Amino acid sequence: VCRSNKSPWVCLTCSSVHCGRYVNGHAKKHYEDAQIPMTNHKKTEKQEKVQHTVCMDCSSYSTYCYRCDDFVVNDTKLGLVQKVREHLQNLENSAFTSDRHRKRKLLENSSLNSKLLKVNGSTTALCATGLRNLGNTCFMNAILQSLSNIQQFCCYFKELPAVELRNGKTAGRRTYHTRSQGDNNVSLVEEFRKTLCALWQGSQTAFSPESLFYVVWKIMPNFRGYQQQDAHEFMRYLLDHLHLELQGGFNGVSRSVILQENSNLSASNKCCINGASTVVTAIFGGILQNEVNCLICGTESRKFDPFLDLSLDIPSQFRNKRTKSQESGPMCTLRDCLRSFTDLEELDETELYMCHKCKKKQKSTKKFWIQKLPKVLCLHLKRFHWTAYLRNKVDTYVEFPLRGLDMKCYLLEPENSGPESCLYDLVAVVVHHGSGVGSGHYTAYAAHEGRWFHFNDSTVTLTDEETVGKAKAYILFYVERQARPGADKL
Repeated sequence: VCRSNKSPWVCLTCSSVHCGRYVNGHAKKHYEDAQIPMTNHKKTEKQEKVQHTVCMDCSSYSTYCYRCDDFVVNDTKLGLVQKVREHLQNLENSAFTSDRHRKRKLLENSSLNSKLLKVNGSTTALCATGLRNLGNTCFMNAILQSLSNIQQFCCYFKELPAVELRNGKTAGRRTYHTRSQGDNNVSLVEEFRKTLCALWQGSQTAFSPESLFYVVWKIMPNFRGYQQQDAHEFMRYLLDHLHLELQGGFNGVSRSVILQENSNLSASNKCCINGASTVVTAIFGGILQNEVNCLICGTESRKFDPFLDLSLDIPSQFRNKRTKSQESGPMCTLRDCLRSFTDLEELDETELYMCHKCKKKQKSTKKFWIQKLPKVLCLHLKRFHWTAYLRNKVDTYVEFPLRGLDMKCYLLEPENSGPESCLYDLVAVVVHHGSGVGSGHYTAYAAHEGRWFHFNDSTVTLTDEETVGKAKAYILFYVERQARPGADKL
């Protein structure tokens, strides 16, 4: 009807193909048109079979039931869903083989290829690869695309040796798992490595991360199912589990040994969180100093806390300013959020401090200092907060710098830092579109070799710095600026 080739859904009752729920919803209209009028308010067995309620995404092969309004995880007793998946996979493989030669010719002709761009007068390939949405998995795709553009972090995983988990009859075959299937021999590191290797290889088609998503289901039960999840929560779980698996090693090879051999990640740059350091803590790890002062006796308590990211409140005075173009009142900036995080604050009655000198809970003040900055500074803006009944979104626009974020004024000992060691440049931004944490859509902006790209699931487009700067950021990734040789002599 709409001639769209995005997210085609095939009806498993009559095999007709329509656009899915993320496009114009013609698959849903097909289901509604197929409903039989209920005159006696009773459904016969024959009527039950012709409801056209179940369809399949032709890209991700996930099945969806309109009657349940949810994705279907299980299969029939005869394995009919799996047979449809195998048939579609065979069609895809045969089409890929027949089109390979044609696509190679198109690549050679820049005038016919939409992924070839002119930059500074010369023709260059776009190279960026999108990630298919497996059913509300945009939260995962946005995080994966952001991490894939953090060069030092991404290169470490791409250079790891491949680990073959399956052998025998299933070796090399594409498999489709459900949460009921048992397979304890899974590796998050390995599937994460495969996914990163699939991105930025110049592929014309989007990559489907179902193998990684299956491992996520296995080791992170919170993310089972196809409902929308919080991207920041997923990022923290992902980094924590990568850190834990790298600590233990895999297939008899300790990843910490590889880390120690990497000269770019020296011991002085490591921040240990829950045991031995890994590439996760070496890249994202920083240290906070938490100072608490008793207002009664003046006793000061200091505690050092490692962190992988900083969660910043958007100050309440800015919460009504939603767009960059609004002129009423001052603009909320990232510096305002950082200042709110690090400024001295008096703890309220619900957070009384147990003073060891007074021997009881007392009123106190709290202040954060950054004792050690990470190589990659991840800043999470708290856009979701609980009210009496629901979780609302703070839709305030927060202005953030694309270059030269100076963190020196938040350091515990700024005098010990070099001239450029506290400067950070933006490399990726995750954006949440919509009103609620359990709904909406996630996309990401990321810089690669001096150009900015917008990653919207399987669609990747070239964009500019002005567009990035207008985004309502949810998660910001800043990379430490490398000091230029001889910069201190200038």
